[in-house]
Amino acid sequence: MRIYIAASWKHQHAVAMLTERLEDMGHDVLSWLREGRPEEAFLSKRELAGFINSEDGRRIFAFCVDSATTADLLIYLGPSGCDAWAEVGAAHGSKVPVLGLLAKNEEVGLMRHMVDEWFSSVTDLLQAIAGRAVCQAFPFASQ
Repeated sequence: MRIYIAASWKHQHAVAMLTERLEDMGHDVLSWLREGRPEEAFLSKRELAGFINSEDGRRIFAFCVDSATTADLLIYLGPSGCDAWAEVGAAHGSKVPVLGLLAKNEEVGLMRHMVDEWFSSVTDLLQAIAGRAVCQAFPFASQ
């Protein structure tokens, strides 16, 4: 499966570890970490505004929107900010299934319904993804 992970830069290391686990399972992860620039997480507000409006910023934006709307699955890693929730909304609107990894202090309200299923552990999330992959590879196995 082609999977996109929507998450804040503050979860950079968790996204990297989850990416590695998913790729070990045989999935293709559309990684904004690889596409983006790690130093972006440490820019001042003024530097970030310049980056957002730069050619590089527009290229990464296009990658993220395209990935979120064309992936086979989007994983939301919480708690994250407005950019990750915008990606969830784009995926939901494009009929891309969304699974969420719930964390303390998640401040989303009614829009939490855009997430098809919430998980409280990485193990449970990965097991659900493995089950979806089997159903996708062998659609008649679930009947």
